Amino acid sequence: MTTKTEGTLIYDALLSVPWMNEHVKVDLKISRKQILLLSQVILEGIQATDGMLSELLAILPKESSSELKQQVVEFLQKAGLSELEGKLKTLEAGK
Repeated sequence: MTTKTEGTLIYDALLSVPWMNEHVKVDLKISRKQILLLSQVILEGIQATDGMLSELLAILPKESSSELKQQVVEFLQKAGLSELEGKLKTLEAGK
């Protein structure tokens, strides 16, 4: 079993391959429920302060987090869930 540091080194090596920066068109057909859940998982992962996710984000350029956030916004817009997601954030903030 690899340690977090070894795992991070492996991902760092994989992500440094030149063709990893190429854009790929992905045609997905997933439910709105899955888009909402996926968006929350991505946003929570970006905010992680410990564990492998935070280590992975540390080796990536700062733009990567911004790009992921922008993709979440696009997912929610395309699914017509932007307003609902905003209301959920408001409810969560009110706790």
